[in-house]
Amino acid sequence: MATQAITTAGTPRRRRRFTGGVGSDGLAGWLFAAPAIIGFAAFFVWPALRGAYFSFTEYSLLGQPDWVGFANYERLIGDSVFWNALGVTVYYVVLNIGFQTVLALAVAVLLHRLTQSIVVRGIMLVPYMIANVIAALVWFYMFDYQIGVVNEFISWVGLDRLAFFGDSALAIPTIAFINVWRHLGYTALLIFAGLQMIPKDVYEAGALDGAGELRMFRSITLPLLRPVLAMVLVVTVTGAFQVFDTVAVTTSGGPVNATRVINFYIYDVAFTRGEFGYGSALAMALFVLLAVFTYIQLRATRANQSDLG
Repeated sequence: MATQAITTAGTPRRRRRFTGGVGSDGLAGWLFAAPAIIGFAAFFVWPALRGAYFSFTEYSLLGQPDWVGFANYERLIGDSVFWNALGVTVYYVVLNIGFQTVLALAVAVLLHRLTQSIVVRGIMLVPYMIANVIAALVWFYMFDYQIGVVNEFISWVGLDRLAFFGDSALAIPTIAFINVWRHLGYTALLIFAGLQMIPKDVYEAGALDGAGELRMFRSITLPLLRPVLAMVLVVTVTGAFQVFDTVAVTTSGGPVNATRVINFYIYDVAFTRGEFGYGSALAMALFVLLAVFTYIQLRATRANQSDLG
């Protein structure tokens, strides 16, 4: 028995061969991901490449694209309407993201510190579940100068009615308010998810050191929440720069050019005037602008670093 045990122990073991190893798992993964990859390539990558090509051409749907080189980009540099649209868009983004981020952070902290009810979270998401066009139309009629419930209330308290969409000074802030109302709950829940990743013992240690709520928010919550806030800012800023539907169904770029954001200008050039080459150049300029903004945000916020040890 001892000899047999020694012999068995000394015999080298054969390596098992797994027929369903890494190769099979990798193939299965690619098969599951294939529909998404094909959809991304067909509806994002290919149109983007075609758009980049058309930006160097003079093209309409009625003819063949004619190569013009950088003529569209030279026209873009001297296009005062484009620069006005860019300025209007930046103004909208500052208003929208500024109020939305601050309010969403406050709501998320309140949810985290006071209640974590699933019902409350569901209620917060209700505005986000409404289509942008529907939300814009509802607020458009609520803000109507003649019959809008908001102006009726303003008149009832003895103040002058306001042309929310007809006044060039109020139009962009009104549109920003509508989109803040719609996206506030979604953004707050993203931040709320980040708050839940912060260990509770950090707050307990702060409380033992005598730190109040405001001090813990400034010294604990904000530093540890920085990567999540960076991600939220990238997503919201990118989305805000692409605002279109709210403008299209309320002001159509007016009054004059007060709400002609860059996406609406691209639509007007390409689909109203039929200048697809120049419209593609405008779209490529927006793409480069967003890429630069995203890079600056990620570098400035150090999104790839965490203060959690």
